[in-house]
Amino acid sequence: MKQLLYKEWRLALHPATAAFWALSAMVLIPGYPYGVIFFYAALGLFFVCLTGRENRDLHYTLTLPVCKGDLVRARIWFAVQAELIQLALTIPFMALRNALHILPNPVGMDANIALVAVGFVLLGVFNLAFFTRYYRAPDKVGKAFVISSIVQFAVMFLLEALTHIVPFFRDRLDTPDPMWLGEKLAALAVGAALYAAMTWLACRRAMRTFEALDL
Repeated sequence: MKQLLYKEWRLALHPATAAFWALSAMVLIPGYPYGVIFFYAALGLFFVCLTGRENRDLHYTLTLPVCKGDLVRARIWFAVQAELIQLALTIPFMALRNALHILPNPVGMDANIALVAVGFVLLGVFNLAFFTRYYRAPDKVGKAFVISSIVQFAVMFLLEALTHIVPFFRDRLDTPDPMWLGEKLAALAVGAALYAAMTWLACRRAMRTFEALDL
């Protein structure tokens, strides 16, 4: 497993994935739907899988003395690490935003701890929607990405809408840090738990599907 993960970082990592990490700085934009940052994290993983298809990465990896389930587990664990880097990079930019005293975001969730919770949910939704479809038909990576993107954007719009219509989201979560810190930390814990659950479920389903797939 360790060697497969090393292979993912050395051979599968697409330059776009690393470039999209820099887009965590988008939290400095005064009025912007910051959930889009996490779409770019998903887009980077799509490029990894798309390039892998063109380079016949799955076929190459299956010539190694590894089982098909470990191949899936390594790719998803690589995705988790890439996504956590994206989330972690938003934190210093949020601190910079607060230091610059930029006005609160009028579009949706402000750049605060609750936004990280939103990021966890959006990335978990992507993992569950994308990887369960991708490993059914690895050659149809574009179809899997389109469907998962639609699902991710639907959840994104819902979460953004909640900041305008639900008092708890509007008055407590969508506020500058460190206001309502306890509620935001609770939201962060829930978001992280949902991310872990959805990603674990995606991995289990993808492994089961791919192991049964005749390549």
